[in-house]
Amino acid sequence: MLKKISTPKNLLLLGIILFTLVLPLVIGSNQYVLVLTTTVILFGVMATSWNLIGGLGGQLDLAAGAYLGLGAFTTGTLLTRWNITPWVGMPLSGLVAAGVAALIGAPLFRFRVRGVWYALSSSALVQVLYTAFMMWSSVGGPMDQYLPRYDASFYYLRYNTYAPYYYILLMLLYIALYLNYYIRGTRLGFQLMALGESEEAAEVLGVNARNSKLKALMIYAYLVGVTGGVYTCLFGYYHPRFFDSNMSTEVAILGIVGGLGIPYGPLLAAAVLVRGRELLRANLGTVVERSSMAVYAVILVVIALFRPSGLAVLAGDIYRAIRLRFAKDTYVKSADSAGD
Repeated sequence: MLKKISTPKNLLLLGIILFTLVLPLVIGSNQYVLVLTTTVILFGVMATSWNLIGGLGGQLDLAAGAYLGLGAFTTGTLLTRWNITPWVGMPLSGLVAAGVAALIGAPLFRFRVRGVWYALSSSALVQVLYTAFMMWSSVGGPMDQYLPRYDASFYYLRYNTYAPYYYILLMLLYIALYLNYYIRGTRLGFQLMALGESEEAAEVLGVNARNSKLKALMIYAYLVGVTGGVYTCLFGYYHPRFFDSNMSTEVAILGIVGGLGIPYGPLLAAAVLVRGRELLRANLGTVVERSSMAVYAVILVVIALFRPSGLAVLAGDIYRAIRLRFAKDTYVKSADSAGD
């Protein structure tokens, strides 16, 4: 048992988990670094969740902004109108997002809408919801709706530090990663991977494409919806601009660049791309913010040309090369010692 735990891969995983748990303590009062890391984890959760439908299922979904916005409005409206704590609002936000995903996904999968047409349909959902909530005066319409302000309130989930939001999003990230690894080894996971390779061949073998993709879509939407609840508490308000098409595209790009179907790939892409974008924005201001999609497009082209399998495969190759080099050095040293 101890040998299994003490393998290099498991020790590396344990080290990463411990590092993420103590990071706010290491950072201390540096709120900029903490909010930067929290932003990376936020995108990591959404992109890792997207990997279920986009990476395993092969569906280019561009509706992450829709599910995030639904989560934000559900949690925010329950809190501002009925004083219902976000701890109740966040799970309900996930259910609302998953319900809308089911309503949209069921007919699309029923009529075999896929590829670019599925991408366009899911992207249109973001714009439809944005317009609908801009005109829906009962939930605020075009006005910013601010949450109650508190320096430290567990009930209202309002704090003057980013550390609580960091840990909540970190737990969601652990859940998303676990589901990615777990589902890959289940019947649903094998069905999704088969559908991602060839839907026609999978259906010939008896795979129910509609049910499999709908399950993956609802799990993904639920996780992003819950994340939307945290998102509105993090920023302290909600607005229809949370239905953001650019964010939907960015989430899909992170999933693709990280490595389709690889559980930790989207998180790795978020750690590199989102962190790099935020650091550049801090130094160059709105110039980077306006051109961020162009930068992502260039990166996507470079990855497609030189490493189409994604950053996760590249990281795996580097890890194996370092491990092999270390093993060779250890062997040479032990041989020299034996010769002496």
